[in-house]
Amino acid sequence: MSDVTRVMIVDDHAMVRSGLAAFLSVTDDCVLVGEAENGAQALRMCAELSPDVVLMDLVMPDMDGVAATRALRERFPAVKVIALTSFPEEQLIQSVLEAGALSYLLKNVGADELTRAIRAARQGQATLAPEAAQALIARVTRPKQLGHDLSAREREVLSLMVQGLNNPEIADRLVVGRSTVKFHVSSILGKLGVQSRTEAVALAVQHRLA
Repeated sequence: MSDVTRVMIVDDHAMVRSGLAAFLSVTDDCVLVGEAENGAQALRMCAELSPDVVLMDLVMPDMDGVAATRALRERFPAVKVIALTSFPEEQLIQSVLEAGALSYLLKNVGADELTRAIRAARQGQATLAPEAAQALIARVTRPKQLGHDLSAREREVLSLMVQGLNNPEIADRLVVGRSTVKFHVSSILGKLGVQSRTEAVALAVQHRLA
């Protein structure tokens, strides 16, 4: 492994790319190998330039950073992606990390911290902005909404239960076996923590689950 980390910048704003390029030009152990203005261009350039680390913006035209990260990691699994964005939204953070990004930083990050993150990424070590870490913790610790684990089919069955249909009628409506409906109803009762269809229907109406 070379001591120099090959870095590619992906951002649709020329000023951002210019600023990052200037930063990398004075970092001894990093070298800028390319700049892309969208995800599609990044994929083409990655094949040619073989970067070690990609600094990936997330909100871009044509192909956004989440889609680009997923495609890049599928085609070039050795490349490490650092999401570098202005947005600390919880869903965005989770989406890009699930797509394969190793780290998540905001664009107000300091030069020293960005340097450390690039070096860490080269070694396979993650770096999260405090805002990103807090968002992930909040997502994990937030109380789950009632019915969050109901499948689409279970919601469909529950909706028919609310309409007053019994198991045979639900089976006919959905064109499935009665045993299948019985299984779904049992699962619904278990997930809602109730003992009867009446209780399940009451909760479904109260919490607008169906």
